[in-house]
Amino acid sequence: MNKLDKTYDIPLHDIKPLIEIQEYSLYYFIAIVTVISLLILGALYLLYRYFRNRNKYNKRKAHFALLEALDLSDTKQTAYDLTAYGATFKNDTPRHLKHFDLMVEKLQKYKYKKSVETFDADTLRQIEIYKGMLDV
Repeated sequence: MNKLDKTYDIPLHDIKPLIEIQEYSLYYFIAIVTVISLLILGALYLLYRYFRNRNKYNKRKAHFALLEALDLSDTKQTAYDLTAYGATFKNDTPRHLKHFDLMVEKLQKYKYKKSVETFDADTLRQIEIYKGMLDV
């Protein structure tokens, strides 16, 4: 026997068996990827809603523009248009309803006739008061 063979047979007592180490980095990675994905999806959804609603028809805005552009020289047609487009805003507040009803009452004498005269000062004042109250 050789001297070298004896050195290999020495029992080693300080080597411990392998133990399992808890590794959470995979779970952290999955959580970070999930949160970032949710944030990106939320941002994409908000962009989608913004571009979808950007060109959507707004009835109140359209009727407000039509009311502001009315030609007061064409009395009969203006009376009909004020009644039709003004009704969009009449239910905003009780004050709007009251002034709308007053305006419609004053416009009645300019409707349903073959020929009508121009608006009198009181009717013009009521129209301007109602148009001044409107907001979109």
